[in-house]
Parts: sequence; C-alpha cells; structure tokens
Amino acid sequence: MKILNKLKNIIHYLFQKENIYFFSLILVLFFLDRYSKNFIIENYNENLIFVNDYINFNLIWNNGVGFGFLSTESKVIYYSVTTLIAIIILGLIYIFLISKKLEKLIYCLIIGGAIGNFYDRLVYNAVPDFIDFHYKNFHWFTFNVADIIISIGIILFILQNFFYKTEI
Repeated sequence: MKILNKLKNIIHYLFQKENIYFFSLILVLFFLDRYSKNFIIENYNENLIFVNDYINFNLIWNNGVGFGFLSTESKVIYYSVTTLIAIIILGLIYIFLISKKLEKLIYCLIIGGAIGNFYDRLVYNAVPDFIDFHYKNFHWFTFNVADIIISIGIILFILQNFFYKTEI
C-alpha cells in the first residue's frame, strides 16, 4: 500500500504545471546535445577540425563514463554501468520532482545532459565526444555538449548547497 501511495505522489508531482515546464527544458537540453553530436558525426571525416588556438573538434567514441573512466571491452561491465546510469537518472528524476524551483533547474541540467549521454550508450554503445580543449600541447579530456550541461549543473548544485541555502 505504501508503494501505491508513493506512486500516486510521483504521478501527482509529474503533472504539475511547473514540472511540465522543467521537463520541456530537459527536452531542449537533450535536443541541443543531439543536434551537436549529429552535426559532428555527419560532418567528421577523420581529420581534426581546427576551431581556434584552444579548441579543436576531434570525434572520439567513449564507451566508459565521464572522461573515459571505466572504459572497457567487456560487455558485462558496459551494460552493468549503463544499467546503473539508468537507475541514477531515475533517482535524479524522483529527486527533481520533489525539489523546490532552484533545485529543479539544477537537476534539469544534470538530467538533460545525462539523458543525452545515456541515449548514445543505448544507440551507439558509446558516447561521441568531440570537443578537444587544449593549451599548446596540454589537452584536457575530450568531451561533448551533454558533459558541459552536466558540469554546469553540478557546479550550480555545489554552489547552491555549500554557499547559498535558500527556501524557494
């Protein structure tokens, strides 16, 4: 009976007008990420694309998680990590639903980016990373738009929780 009540609460939160707006933002972020990845996948021809002295586009297929961590050829590990990511996304959606406005915005960023990368894991069995940020010969990890969105969300989450606690 408790599970049924929790499910009713989730459905109630899900269809609140405010949450529909935030879900729309998640979709916009997801499609922004999809557009950028599709553009690179369709236009990349194995040559480094020079943007400026600090950024190149170079398509790398990442089958690990953030920054290539846990990259492996093992399908068992890959699908286990993918399942764990799905569970985490569902948990974040639940937390998003019961959060206040500012926190909802932060979770939208994290969820929107995470769904973008999760989609790639399901469709391509890897995430296309293509933004090569560098200074002279030092290259940061190659990343994508979803990673930027997630990082902004995490930075805002840290700032909000450690430096600015408010009731909105």
